[in-house]
Amino acid sequence: MPVGKEGNVKWVDGLRGLASSLVVLTHIARAFDGDLFFPTSAADAAPRVLQLPFLRILVQGRIGVTIFSFVTGYVCALKPIKLYRQNNQDAAFNAVAKSALNRVPRLIIPCSLATVIIWVMAQLGMFLVGKSSDCWWCGKTAPDRMGNIFSSINHLIFNIINTWTHGANAYDGNQWTLLPLLKGSMQVYTFIVATAYLQPRYRMIASLIVYFYFYIGGDSAFGMQFFWGVFLCDVQNHPSANEFLVRRPRISRVLAIVFLTLGLYVASYPEGHPEWATWSRLQYKVLVHIVPKGGEIPRFGSGIGLQLITLGLHFMPALRDFLSSKYLLWLGKQSFAVYLLHGPLLRSVLCWMVYGIYVPPDITNENGEVLHGKLVFPGAMRLLIALPFWIPLNYGAAMLWTGYVDPWCARLTEKIVSYIKLSRDEKGVLLPQ
Repeated sequence: MPVGKEGNVKWVDGLRGLASSLVVLTHIARAFDGDLFFPTSAADAAPRVLQLPFLRILVQGRIGVTIFSFVTGYVCALKPIKLYRQNNQDAAFNAVAKSALNRVPRLIIPCSLATVIIWVMAQLGMFLVGKSSDCWWCGKTAPDRMGNIFSSINHLIFNIINTWTHGANAYDGNQWTLLPLLKGSMQVYTFIVATAYLQPRYRMIASLIVYFYFYIGGDSAFGMQFFWGVFLCDVQNHPSANEFLVRRPRISRVLAIVFLTLGLYVASYPEGHPEWATWSRLQYKVLVHIVPKGGEIPRFGSGIGLQLITLGLHFMPALRDFLSSKYLLWLGKQSFAVYLLHGPLLRSVLCWMVYGIYVPPDITNENGEVLHGKLVFPGAMRLLIALPFWIPLNYGAAMLWTGYVDPWCARLTEKIVSYIKLSRDEKGVLLPQ
């Protein structure tokens, strides 16, 4: 749902566009250069450029999913909170009801359609090169080709349903995030309705209480971010908070630089082996005392880092204006399509560009055992030559999806919602105070 339709905070759309780009980059890195997720390639090795703090965020795009969660909370709360501050609770209830009803088919329809497309690609053998390669991510996440059409269709239907019941999809593993994002939006809607008649300051306190509830529960990637988004949305609609930015510009700039620098540093926490570098070892010593028992320190690093970054954005309106630039807004417009399409395009087209289109035959050894042929990665130079062609192809496919498929999904959603909802003259009082 475009933020531009909810208010004048288009910077969130730009942030979402950056998040989708980071997800693409992290899957490329995960597929072909897993060492980038460590602070160095070995305990006694010097760090590479993209393993250094700050820069490593570009390829360690774990923060991308965290941004999606933050944006979900922010966007779902934005319009109701603005209406609450105008003492227009009835209009806010109507907005929540309409948004909650639309959100389910607007997520399920395009994701199911993408799964069907990937299923067709799998049956046509478009992932066989990736499955035959030494790229573990491509082989592990690529769906199998099934010989029986009836079992294949049954497997497709099962995985479409499984996406929304267990958060797993054999045809597109990236769709695991969609179930918690859908659940989180409903949790935010419930919170917004429950706090409709609270004073703004107490609604902000309530959102922080729920935030700390998820912090204690260890849900740093989703629950904490949903309600941090709600809290920050309320703060940015609070008159005194905006007056501070106008009256104290120098202090605001200093705070912004501090929060942004600290946030990017914390978000750089590596996925593994923090003891291999001094900077990550120091981070571990601090985070191990902050993260609750059983929590994932890398995900908490991304979560806490994002919250510091968004505080920095709050105190620096100029940076929010940059995120509202037409180029980043364009990335935001394509973000959902890019998220859905980059996985199958990476496991098919990019693998063809890197490994070729030849699938090696099986080999039978002297013991009569059948060994599957394996394609060997030809080197980073081949990948670097392929990426300038594959990335525009990825975004070109996303543009076609956004221009044709997404409007069709929106029209189908509108037809479904118009058919099942009450007519205007049948609606009674929404929610009495």
